[in-house]
Amino acid sequence: MATRTRQLDRSRGMTLLELILVMVILSTVLAMAAPSLRGFFASRRGDDAAAQILALTQFARSQAIAEGLIYRLNFDTQERTCWLTVQKAGTFERLETSFGKAYTVPKDLTIVLEDVVQKDREVYLEFTPYGTVTPGTIRLIDRRGRALEIACPTTTESFSITESDRIYTQYAAR
Repeated sequence: MATRTRQLDRSRGMTLLELILVMVILSTVLAMAAPSLRGFFASRRGDDAAAQILALTQFARSQAIAEGLIYRLNFDTQERTCWLTVQKAGTFERLETSFGKAYTVPKDLTIVLEDVVQKDREVYLEFTPYGTVTPGTIRLIDRRGRALEIACPTTTESFSITESDRIYTQYAAR
């Protein structure tokens, strides 16, 4: 009876060899999946950054209309930041809410602006009390050269996010 119990105990468990084989298979599968997961998380950061900038444009437009004031979405492409300001008494001031804080785009993204207003060192999109905006394109380009565009084609439309079909090789990591 004692020998039979020992045989049952041995058959229920895994041998060390079987355990090592399972670990090798799992490690191989994870090693193959890791590069694609890294790309997934990088693209999520781009999507999140584009959504944040889109939210700033929507907030600026609705507040400009509601308050009868001019709002600006300001950019610093070198620092990869953007923030909102509002015109009060002839000068533009940062908002005193969380929307006035500078939003920093992740390091692996490059900001490229097209058709935005540039006066002196200021770069911005303007939102008026009449519901009009500065038409323009904010392009977020990742290290692979793929871009998300937050664009408004005309002064009366809203900004929206689209994925560009074009690959921007000058921004791709080498």
